[in-house]
Amino acid sequence: MTRFDNFIGGEWATSIAYSRNINPSDTDDVVGEFAQADAKQMHAAIGAARQAFPKWSQTTPQQRFDVLDQAGTTILARKQELGNLLAREEGKTLAEAVGEVTRAGQIFKFFAGEALRVGGEILPSVRPGLTVEVTREPVGVVGFVTPWNFPIAIPAWKMAPALAFGNCVRFATPGGRPASQTAQGCISVRDVSNAS
Repeated sequence: MTRFDNFIGGEWATSIAYSRNINPSDTDDVVGEFAQADAKQMHAAIGAARQAFPKWSQTTPQQRFDVLDQAGTTILARKQELGNLLAREEGKTLAEAVGEVTRAGQIFKFFAGEALRVGGEILPSVRPGLTVEVTREPVGVVGFVTPWNFPIAIPAWKMAPALAFGNCVRFATPGGRPASQTAQGCISVRDVSNAS
């Protein structure tokens, strides 16, 4: 049986507890065992994201485009493989699972384009002779918990825009971590890590 550890700060971290992910359509099929992060690992993951933030936030829009576009391309190239994995762990039909993976790849590619469209506004002030400049800047580490029912698409909807605009991400699932999310997350993390 395959065991999946947590990916923290560019390294795989074992855990004191693991949970089994069982195919709901075939309860004899164990997809894998997944590390359950404790409070110490959660803080380590947040710390790693904070440590990566200064460098990632200073990348150019073109660099962020390149990373997110490559993540989207990789997900789309592996959509059948990731779709099969998603169908096993979720009990979704293969067509629905491949569709979700395809959507995740498209989301990364869309937000790659958005990284190039960073803009601001200059507005008139209520005070005579002055203007107000509005800019968009990275804020830091974005954390989110994603639900179990769309374990690839929802992380993409949250992760891609945060990364596109120079933020770092720490995400988790309630309870066990699905295998397909691990695969998608690792693609994204690897691509972002390699760029920064």
